[in-house]
Amino acid sequence: MTNEKWQEIISMVDDKFEVEEKGKKVIDDGIGGNLEFIIFEGPLGRMKLERTERPVVLDKKTTYSNRIGSGVKVDYVLSPDEKIYKFKAYKWDERENDWVEMEAAAKAFSI
Repeated sequence: MTNEKWQEIISMVDDKFEVEEKGKKVIDDGIGGNLEFIIFEGPLGRMKLERTERPVVLDKKTTYSNRIGSGVKVDYVLSPDEKIYKFKAYKWDERENDWVEMEAAAKAFSI
């Protein structure tokens, strides 16, 4: 998903629905990246849209020793200019008190 398309979706949600929370987070898991989200009250109840931006992993190098108790170190070689974008939609589940990912095949979500 391109930056322009994501901004269009955010502006549509802002115009049509009551936005509860909107923000950005930095992903700190060794690879890095950014996570943008918006939580709003939609036609199916409380919903959350997420967009993740991460660098492309070109190579993964594992350093280890066969000694007992030694650790494993993983080094990632990341692309300086290529990015991967992921888009996910969630619906709030009252019974589980947690977000449940919506499947694209259901076609239940449309703006």
